[in-house]
Amino acid sequence: MIETERLILREPVADDLAWTLDEMNTPMVMRHLGGVCAPDAVAEGFARNVATFARTGIGFWTVVLREGGANAGKCGVSAVESDHAPEVLRGHLQIGWSLAERHWGRGIAEEAARAVLRHLFAALGHDVVYSQTSDSNRASTQLMARIGFTRLRDLDYLDPDYPAEDNPTTVYRLDRADWAV
Repeated sequence: MIETERLILREPVADDLAWTLDEMNTPMVMRHLGGVCAPDAVAEGFARNVATFARTGIGFWTVVLREGGANAGKCGVSAVESDHAPEVLRGHLQIGWSLAERHWGRGIAEEAARAVLRHLFAALGHDVVYSQTSDSNRASTQLMARIGFTRLRDLDYLDPDYPAEDNPTTVYRLDRADWAV
């Protein structure tokens, strides 16, 4: 578990699947993440994330508001696995986040991302983390800039799993030595 002033990031539990289907698999939340998924695909991804936590101790945490205890979103890391990503990225950790729409615009994603980065760099000793989005996802692009990620334009790539407006996939990197809380 990771804690901040306003948030608790905890491993996902079985009860989170229904919430994920209801509040995270919506057209607005998924608009830059490949679109709404079939319920069985969501359940499969959820199960993979739970298994990854059991195996490695990291994955996508459920972001819970301290005040009221509501689930607000997800934030965490995964390995870059896309066959479309440049070979140099594959297997490296990437950070990502998404929030239920009712929690947008309150700084929750940044607070959660900074907590995950602190955990990766300080507690787990990782030296680098990547992040990916597209220029169409302004909120995530701006958040990456505020946190200190550097755009690696030479690693941007086309991903046919995403619509034209979300291509190319843009790649960012953050080194522990360059990161400030």
